[in-house]
Amino acid sequence: MSRSLIQRISPFFIARIKQNHKLLRSSYYSSSSSSALDEVSSESSQSPSPSPSLDAIHMTDDCIKRMKELQASELSEEKMLRLSVETGGCSGFQYVFDLDDKTNPDDRVFERKGVKLVVDDISYDFVKGATVDYVEELIRSAFQVTTNPSAVGGCSCKSSFMVKQ
Repeated sequence: MSRSLIQRISPFFIARIKQNHKLLRSSYYSSSSSSALDEVSSESSQSPSPSPSLDAIHMTDDCIKRMKELQASELSEEKMLRLSVETGGCSGFQYVFDLDDKTNPDDRVFERKGVKLVVDDISYDFVKGATVDYVEELIRSAFQVTTNPSAVGGCSCKSSFMVKQ
């Protein structure tokens, strides 16, 4: 009986994953490199304002505290938190967090209190205005995206989400 259920729902999941791949590709190709460069250069030329940008990715105090602990344990202040979005997870897209010491030409860097968060241009379209937190629970401790204006729903584990269309 469970085998027939898997056979019935597999096409749904395959179609959803293909749709998510198309969204990722269309997002990448629709943002021209010149406009991204113009936006980055205009952001860097402006003086910092007291209120944060609505499109910036925000880090909570717990996120910053944990990153500083990781930097101290790694003996490298160059470590940055990298946030990326991939297709997969139970809701269609999933967040992926890594520690990185390099930036790529298509990266956007967000900094607060000496801690840097790096997001590539494709993933940025899916996490504009999001908030990254570090959460300690009984079953796990992890970086999480706690709020994401681009998401309409997600999994209770907060590691996957659905995109507004």
